[in-house]
Amino acid sequence: MKISDTFEDRRRTADAAKARLLERLKQMPKADDPAVVARAEARKAEKEARLLAKAARKEAAAAEAAASHAAAAERNAAEAAAAKAKRDARYAARKARTGQ
Repeated sequence: MKISDTFEDRRRTADAAKARLLERLKQMPKADDPAVVARAEARKAEKEARLLAKAARKEAAAAEAAASHAAAAERNAAEAAAAKAKRDARYAARKARTGQ
């Protein structure tokens, strides 16, 4: 746009720009075009694959957490049994010393 442009020049330039934009829109593929449909289906399949992978990761994490929880519970039970055995041995030794 030059300073010497008239209103009519600016209007013609704007009309030409609108016409170019409309032409670009007309050249774009329609929603029912096979290529567009194929791309949409591919995107949908990729999304479903991502969701399945996410669910599998979540399930694996839950299984791992359950396994570690079970291992910790087993370890705690073993420690508790060892502590009880040690305490019972102390009680038995004291009982033997006192002669009861």
